[in-house]
Amino acid sequence: MRDGGLGKLHKRMRRFGDTLNPDDAYLSYHDIRLTRGDLQSLKDDWLTDNIISFWEEYLEREFLVQYKTSNIVLLRPSMSFMILQTPNPHSLRDALPDFSRTTHVFLPINDCRNVTEAEGGTHWSLLLISIVDGIAFHYDSLPPGNYWEAKAATAKFGALLNRPIRFINLDDSPVQENGSDCGVFVCLSMRHLLLKRLLKANSTEKISMSLGGWKVDARSGRKEIAKTIEGFRKEGERRRSASLSPAGKKSKSPPRIE
Repeated sequence: MRDGGLGKLHKRMRRFGDTLNPDDAYLSYHDIRLTRGDLQSLKDDWLTDNIISFWEEYLEREFLVQYKTSNIVLLRPSMSFMILQTPNPHSLRDALPDFSRTTHVFLPINDCRNVTEAEGGTHWSLLLISIVDGIAFHYDSLPPGNYWEAKAATAKFGALLNRPIRFINLDDSPVQENGSDCGVFVCLSMRHLLLKRLLKANSTEKISMSLGGWKVDARSGRKEIAKTIEGFRKEGERRRSASLSPAGKKSKSPPRIE
């Protein structure tokens, strides 16, 4: 990606730790631990599970928490994958949230089929299940992409709830222009649907779940996610510095937000 602002940001990131390897921790944000490798994927690569998990945690902690009466769940990629791959989804009940009062669930869908392969697969898409309506909406930026995976995940989720869910593959979703922006489309589409559609609607209002005509700027999206992470890292460093005594030793652990 050739973007002046993002290029400068990545130069600053490199200066934070030229001796770091891709597995070195870069930021701990609540339950998510990001590595330098995760950050590198934001430059121009296929987004890692961790980046998408961070984005979901960020949406929950910074926005969703403000809507006390909402019952919307953002499932992490790992749990979406397990629902898809587990023959009997009821066996996952103890690991999953209680969906008895949930209205909507967001699931990042991946086409990886090897349960032993970490960070596998080649494509991300987004599944939004409206439990209250009994409908699942699938947004895929590179159709037909994850059509069958999303449909299978819908069936598994319906089995988990002991009720049928109708699957709708939305063919007017924004389409990516390359082979690596699918994860960015998932992150930005999730935020748009959550903040601009679901959380803005009242209980009697019918809202469209289509993203037809909505434009996605993947380059700006990558830049925004990277800046968000960088902002939290700086805040974590500031808090850590303020908590150290004058003679305190510099911590080797990553900056932390919790």
